Amino acid sequence: EKIIYIPNGYSTSQIAKLLKENNLIRNERFFIWRAKVLGADGKLQAGKYLLSPNMTTDQIIKKIFAGKAQIDTVKVTIPEGYTLKDIATKLSRLGLVNKDKFLEIAQNDTFDYDFLKDVPKDRPNRLEGYLFPDTYFIHVNADEKEIINIMLKRFQEVYNSTIKNNAKNVGMTPDQIVIIASIVEKEAAIDSDRPMIAGVIYNRLKKNMKLQLCPTVVYALGIHKDVLSYKDLQVDSPYNTYQHYGLPIGPICNPGLKSIEAALFPTKHDFYYYVAKKDGSHIFSITYEEHLKAQKEIEAIENNNTK
Repeated sequence: EKIIYIPNGYSTSQIAKLLKENNLIRNERFFIWRAKVLGADGKLQAGKYLLSPNMTTDQIIKKIFAGKAQIDTVKVTIPEGYTLKDIATKLSRLGLVNKDKFLEIAQNDTFDYDFLKDVPKDRPNRLEGYLFPDTYFIHVNADEKEIINIMLKRFQEVYNSTIKNNAKNVGMTPDQIVIIASIVEKEAAIDSDRPMIAGVIYNRLKKNMKLQLCPTVVYALGIHKDVLSYKDLQVDSPYNTYQHYGLPIGPICNPGLKSIEAALFPTKHDFYYYVAKKDGSHIFSITYEEHLKAQKEIEAIENNNTK
C-alpha cells in the first residue's frame, strides 16, 4: 500500500500518469478509458488516498471518484529487529517520508531525550536502536522529524519504565543495554533463548573474549548475507566483533522489549558458546570443544533430513 496525493485541479490524464509512476496501474490509456466508461472522467477528487498495486483499475477509479476514502492516518507496524534504514525504506514506500531526508534528519537534527545524552553525535546511524518497534498510527501530513519523534517518545516510555533504573544493576550504561539488546534481537528466534544469549554476551565480556557474533558483521557490511565468508569476517569496522574486543560502537538494529529485558536481566550461567538449530532454538556450550561437537550434531541431523 502507498499514500498517493492528488492535487486540486489534476486532470484524469495527470492522475493516470501519477498512478503509473507509483506502479499502481500498468497502462495510463486504459485508466483514462475506464474513467470515461465509469462516468468519472474529470470528476476524480483531490486528496490523499491509500492505494495498493493489488487493486484493480476500476477499484482505484471508484475510490478516487467517491472522494470519501481520503485518509488522515496510516497504520504502520515496525517489526522488532528493523534497522534505521529498514524503517526509512518502509516509510518511504508508504509515501510518508523521503528516505534520504529521513536518514539525514535522524543523523544530524537535535533530539532532546535523556537516553540520547550519552550517544555520540557523530556515531554512524546515531538513532539506531532508539526508534522503538511498535504499531503506530501516523498522520499523513506528519513530516520526517515528527515521525522520528513519535518513535523516540515511545522509546522514552520503555526507557523510563524498564531501562533507566536497571541498567546500572548489570554494570552497563543505557546505551550499552540497547547495543546488547540489538544483538540479542538479531540472534534469537525464540523468546526463551533471549536471556540465555544475553548471558553468553555478558560472560564473554567479563572474560575479555571477542564476541565474534555474525549479525555485527552483517551490519558492518551494510548488506544482508545468510552465509559470511572469511573475507567478510575481516571487514574493518568498529561494528565487527570478530575484529574488535567488547561491544560494537552502537546498536545494530532497533530491539523490541523482550530483547531489552533480556539485556537487563540475563540468565546467569557458565556458557560461552551457542549454535542455532534449524528450528531457531540454540544449543549452549561451556567449552569450545563442546561447541564444535554441538555443531557437528546439528550438521548430521540436517544432512540426514535432506537425504
